[in-house]
Amino acid sequence: MQLMFIVLNKIECLEEILEKLGETNIYGATILESKGMAHSLSEFSDLSFMMSLRMLLDPGHKESRTIFMVINEDQIPTISKIVNEVTGGLDQPDSGIIFTVPVGYTEGFKVD
Repeated sequence: MQLMFIVLNKIECLEEILEKLGETNIYGATILESKGMAHSLSEFSDLSFMMSLRMLLDPGHKESRTIFMVINEDQIPTISKIVNEVTGGLDQPDSGIIFTVPVGYTEGFKVD
């Protein structure tokens, strides 16, 4: 089993990603509102002119959604394909990232 994290910067894609996951019988995700460190730092301090300039150039990207779910390893390609198709590709700037970490133990739910 794996714990998959999807940090989605294109939050307008969230609903479609969730619908497509459901169509492939992948359920059981938790979704959190999240914000990148650079954005948070720009709100709390006067780090630099460059940080301020970056925020001016990307004013729409203020928050993200972090989706996490415990999945079987064989589901990774399906989820990755869905996320890449809906977002236009995670290789594009400010679209998001996916990563997994191994899960050694679960309790309270069943992974299909």
